[in-house]
Amino acid sequence: MNVYDFDGTIFYSDCSIGFALWCMKRHPKLWLTYLPGVIKTLILHKMGILSNYRLQRKMFSYLTMIDDFDTQIELYWDKYESRISEWYLAQKKSDDLIISASPDCIIGPIAKRLGVNYMATEYDREFGIFTNNLMYAKEKAKYIIDHGFPVIDNFYSDSLADTPLALCAEKAYLVKDNATTVVDWPELDDETMKMVKDKINTGWSIHLKED
Repeated sequence: MNVYDFDGTIFYSDCSIGFALWCMKRHPKLWLTYLPGVIKTLILHKMGILSNYRLQRKMFSYLTMIDDFDTQIELYWDKYESRISEWYLAQKKSDDLIISASPDCIIGPIAKRLGVNYMATEYDREFGIFTNNLMYAKEKAKYIIDHGFPVIDNFYSDSLADTPLALCAEKAYLVKDNATTVVDWPELDDETMKMVKDKINTGWSIHLKED
């Protein structure tokens, strides 16, 4: 079984942020009801006052503010499905597992189109809360272990924060250059481990590309 991160790995840009911008263009009220709160939260997170968990919950909050989600998410993927990396499509298998910190309501529709399995952050759009752990960093590895998945043959991610899951795989690869280049996972020397800890403590690396 091969396991893949999604944003920045097999899809260039961050689908949660991309879909937020998509919705803001179609629901201008979000510029007032959503954006100011996100900016404030980003500042507090940057200052070390709010955790990555709180930041991501706020980032996802726009999902509670749109009443035509089902329509908009399909239109979004109609336009941006083409950003799935060619290298991934060339090796895609039906037993692939996508595992992502993005909300399951966003990842699910594209995973269905690709015909693969997925696990993502479970987010309740009615109440604006996580219904399971944020699927980030060590939580990905914990999910794999707790659910007794078979051996991971290959794991792919663009972020060193996913090192805990990379260590669960027979072979791991780091994806670079806007989800276009695949290289071996770096050796975990002291310098690399410092980068891993920094990535995990900092939280999201946002990949943003919108037309």
